[in-house]
Amino acid sequence: MNRGMRNIRSFAEKPQAKGARIAVIKRLTKYLAQHKLLVLAALTIMLTSNLLALAAPMFSGKAINAIEPGKGAVDMDTVLHYCLLMAICYVVSAALSYALSVIMTVLSKKIVYTMRRQVFDRLMELPVGFFDTHATGDIISHISYDIDVVNTSLSHDLLQIVTSVVTVVGSLVMMATISPVLIAVFAVTVPASILFTRWRTKKMHPLYRARSSKLGELNGYAEEMLSGQKTIKAYNREEDIISHFDKKNLVAVDTYYNVEYQAALMGPSVNFINNVSLSLIAMLGGIFFMLTKTIPTLPAIFVTQLGDVSSFVQYSRRFSGPINEFANILHELQSACAAAERVFRIIDEPAEPADVENAETLDRVTGNVELEHVRFGYLPEKTVIKDLSLDVKAGQTIAIVGPTGAGKTTIINLLMRFYDVNDGTIRLDGHDIVRLRRDELRAAYTMVLQETWLFYGTIFENITYGKENATREEVIAAAKAAKIHAFIEQLPEGYDTVLSDDGVNISKGQKQLITIARAMLADAPILILDEATSNVDSRTEIKIQEAMHALMENRTCFVIAHRLSTIKNADVILVFRDGNIIEQGNHEQLLAAGGFYASLYNSQFDK
Repeated sequence: MNRGMRNIRSFAEKPQAKGARIAVIKRLTKYLAQHKLLVLAALTIMLTSNLLALAAPMFSGKAINAIEPGKGAVDMDTVLHYCLLMAICYVVSAALSYALSVIMTVLSKKIVYTMRRQVFDRLMELPVGFFDTHATGDIISHISYDIDVVNTSLSHDLLQIVTSVVTVVGSLVMMATISPVLIAVFAVTVPASILFTRWRTKKMHPLYRARSSKLGELNGYAEEMLSGQKTIKAYNREEDIISHFDKKNLVAVDTYYNVEYQAALMGPSVNFINNVSLSLIAMLGGIFFMLTKTIPTLPAIFVTQLGDVSSFVQYSRRFSGPINEFANILHELQSACAAAERVFRIIDEPAEPADVENAETLDRVTGNVELEHVRFGYLPEKTVIKDLSLDVKAGQTIAIVGPTGAGKTTIINLLMRFYDVNDGTIRLDGHDIVRLRRDELRAAYTMVLQETWLFYGTIFENITYGKENATREEVIAAAKAAKIHAFIEQLPEGYDTVLSDDGVNISKGQKQLITIARAMLADAPILILDEATSNVDSRTEIKIQEAMHALMENRTCFVIAHRLSTIKNADVILVFRDGNIIEQGNHEQLLAAGGFYASLYNSQFDK
């Protein structure tokens, strides 16, 4: 399938502008909007908990002020009263925080489920070409790592921002009622925190994008190498693979370290600025308290009690705390935005084009296939099929042969509309396939590919994949025709034997036979065999050919094969070269012509 002509693309190559990042955040909030009741409950609990926490320092200051300095007199009733109120505030606030964590866990579960479902649903809607140009490991990283990063931030950080605003505003109001003069300290420290945070944020966003990209590349490489272990070991390339992995792993680790190192600098730096403000507040508060005790005529705005200083310090910590946390939240939000960019790129990938309006319906397919001046290329600048015309009658067996890259498998992709032609027309029973519904078009075909695919499940379930509600008798008949029944019966659980991931617990030949049985069970008028016997031995191949010959009766069949011995009985053999049919005829006619087919055939049997 000329895969080498298509470029593998990454989801994290395109940077986003500030406006686009805001759009991503707005889009993320829509996931919260889907669970309004949970979000409302979370916000209510969060705000109540924070307001109670804000009230506690005020009661603490009143309790301290109940002590008469110098006289040793203490109004214990007042002290105990305010201490009790302070304790109630903290206890209820802690209980609400626990309830909030439970709600956020439920909300988090719902959000991650929705996002993963949307990504996977979109993957099922994407055309085959998408998977030909994107690494599987990179795609998997979106479903796992990227969505986890987004979920962690979405279910916590966005709501935390609202709470931080309430805490900052509430603390500011309380401090203004205590001592408007001391608030002047924040006129210096808060702008410093904001300017520093903004500067660091601009520098770090590209780093998050790079981290997501490099991790996706590493996953893609690991998935590719793990799937080819037998080939790697057969060619003794373990050291080379390890060396390449080490390089990619080092790049990924360095990128990750760079992000974490830069992020680690933000929190302590902002915290340092906030600690400076606390020191200034404590120092000025102490000075104002001493002046209050020594100067009776001190202006009221400077009058400060010891409890007021204590409360102000506590409120200042609550005021600066969210600002410090906001730096960390910003760090997590940037990471989430970089991950969300990649997730949304999958969700926003154009799905396979919809069927045309008033699409034609196939009532009964006979199997006449016609290609008229078809031209196609996977890339605009590289044409694979140049000018192909072909008329296949119902019931004919068409064999397609030719060197690698000639366009053999591309024909199958075009027949089933995995790709659409650039020019020309393909007809099925006289209908332009572009005018047909895709599901009906593809239901007219059954396929056995060179690359076998079995899913985790029983052998019975894998065979019935092509025909729902098939009876056990039908499955057994198909298995016997595919020469796999005897093997299945020898297994401990027979047809109920569970195949592990992609059938790794059976041989390649057995996997191929099961997929052939699956195709035999499906009742489709057109059969496609793409190197279908490439993974079985010669003796089994002969038996399968005998069964296939009976299966192909009264069906239109397209057979792609490298072993020319398997297509001797084909009605028409098409010889492809450089995207064109250079020869056609039956086996005897092509041998007698002494052309390219004859040279291919003789080269296989003269060895």
